[in-house]
Amino acid sequence: MTQPSEKEALARAAVGAPGPQRRTLGRRVRSTVSAYGFLGPAMALVFVFFIAPGILLLILSFTDLSSANFNDPWNIIGFANFERLFTDPFFPKILRNTVFYVFTTLILFNLGLALVLALVTTSIPRRTGFFFRLVWLLPRLTPSVVYILMWRRIGQADPYGIYNQLFPEVLGASGGNLFLGGSPWTFVILTNGFIGASFGMIIFTSALESIPKDLLTAAKVDGASMWRIIRDIKLPLIKWPLLFIATYQTLSLLTSFEYILLLTDGGPGLFTTEVWALTAYKRAFASYAGNSQWAFGATWAIVLVTVALLLAAVYVKLFKFNELIEEPRIENL
Repeated sequence: MTQPSEKEALARAAVGAPGPQRRTLGRRVRSTVSAYGFLGPAMALVFVFFIAPGILLLILSFTDLSSANFNDPWNIIGFANFERLFTDPFFPKILRNTVFYVFTTLILFNLGLALVLALVTTSIPRRTGFFFRLVWLLPRLTPSVVYILMWRRIGQADPYGIYNQLFPEVLGASGGNLFLGGSPWTFVILTNGFIGASFGMIIFTSALESIPKDLLTAAKVDGASMWRIIRDIKLPLIKWPLLFIATYQTLSLLTSFEYILLLTDGGPGLFTTEVWALTAYKRAFASYAGNSQWAFGATWAIVLVTVALLLAAVYVKLFKFNELIEEPRIENL
């Protein structure tokens, strides 16, 4: 395409015709306005349902509000709730429980077992792999109450507990209730881990299926073992799904307490299996001598949100998020 001559450029300027630079600027403005126009509804929903409640939660943590009724009197008390939280005698135990629960479940199931299931089911015939993935999705598809009732039946004392009938001495319960006197953490991690593994399995399977078959075939022709193919080809090419699952599942485990509440309610005893999110829920909604401690529950929650944001930033830095999303470079030969 020939460039406009000097006379044509002068003629355009004389009649006010738009030049190349004005057309380019106009396209940029229109594309920017269109992008924000499409993002506008989603941004509004995020602000209304996430950012605004987070701000309200932060404000509440500095008050003495004792119930969910905002018409009740409440006053600004500064950092008194935070001081009360960090001096709570059970704070170290709840913190240890949360760290143990999150990282044990994440490493063993949400990442480890999920990756193993994805690798195995993509290495066997397609229909067989699909069947096994469907079986592993059943815990996620089952309603939480029904799912926990099944586990409680498994761990009940003799003569009703299925596990005690089959393996009476393995977990040290001596025929008793495994949730109350045996191994409550084992069942807490198993119940949550099977659900988390199913989600990671689907994401990893999709990523592994998208790897070009030519790479795997070439590696096999060169004599690479299955372990070398997994270590040097498959794992590096699914780095982005690994980042997503690690970040998402860490945040999900930090804020999850539904299955623990239904299974053990934080027991047996004092805070044996109670995690941070469950404590925040109980402080805000459970009644202690007729007082639900709404503001104190908000304090536990805002600390949890802060920790979750810091962990997300660590994951982004650890996995070099900027390198994963940058455009590929085209080298001139």
